[in-house]
Amino acid sequence: MSNENKLTLAGLAKLAGVSTSTVSRALKDNPLIKKETRDRLQALAAEYNFSLNHAASRLRTQKTNVVAVILNLDDETDQSISDPFLLKVVGDLNQVLNKHGYELLLSNSLMANDDWANYYISSSRADGIIVIGQGKSTQKIEKVAKSGAPLVVWGDPTTASGYSVVGSNNELGSFLATKHLIEANCRNILFVGDPEHAEMSERYKGYKRALSDSSLEFNPNFTLSCDITSKDAYEKINDTILAKGLFFDGIVATSDMVALGAMKALKERYINIPSDVSIVGFDDIAMAELFHPALTTVQQDTKSAATIMVEQLLKQFKQQSADSVVVDITLIERKSVRES
Repeated sequence: MSNENKLTLAGLAKLAGVSTSTVSRALKDNPLIKKETRDRLQALAAEYNFSLNHAASRLRTQKTNVVAVILNLDDETDQSISDPFLLKVVGDLNQVLNKHGYELLLSNSLMANDDWANYYISSSRADGIIVIGQGKSTQKIEKVAKSGAPLVVWGDPTTASGYSVVGSNNELGSFLATKHLIEANCRNILFVGDPEHAEMSERYKGYKRALSDSSLEFNPNFTLSCDITSKDAYEKINDTILAKGLFFDGIVATSDMVALGAMKALKERYINIPSDVSIVGFDDIAMAELFHPALTTVQQDTKSAATIMVEQLLKQFKQQSADSVVVDITLIERKSVRES
């Protein structure tokens, strides 16, 4: 094969039926690629006289065509990749990244090295980082931002500080959820979630604003702090009813998983939903519609958010400044709230 017709990296990738980034990493013997795949691609490169030095010369820019997506989990929770909402966000991100020629490298903050910029960017494991969730501490995120690495965070845009944050209007979503319960004649409304978490604190503000707008007094005893899991919500609701009885007639849950855990606890005690207690979730995961009764919830537009997050990351790849963007939310009315 002449130099003029020498097989390119893209040509080799097409021949092998894989992406160019997979070929690049295989030729560099990157352990992220399965050994059998590395062996196959290296053998194919040798067969077509594709020089590894030639491949390296094309990789001098250190472009990997990989984006690291990190699930930012709080250490004390057992929230994981099995969380339906996280799966939804990751799935939508993966589709958008693939359309732009990038692969998604998934990890979580409990597994990843604390120095994300150094581990993923400086070591050429990825071109940029997308963090899902701000958590209770933004220290690791801020460290990435200070390093200058391309970074986008899924969280609450109102809390953005020197880096791009894309997310829903959490305060408005919880305001609408609480207002919906008030319009259904709920007067003793429990807030179930973690007010210290960045996104949840905004939902807490929305809850309190709706009470104030309806001339209902905010009572801190109606705040039930729990992590973002159905298990913890189930246990906390059980413990609360055992200790105090049924003193509430409505629940604003900070996530659908929290709502489903609360609903399970209520149903096991033969408390009717929605006539005894009405409940609104947040996220609109697939299970929300399938649960009985179907869960009224605040829908987050993850498809639009994924597109925007990738757009903001690509802008940084081009040395352009990225913005923080608020994504629309919608209250989805189902059967878990009684009719007004």
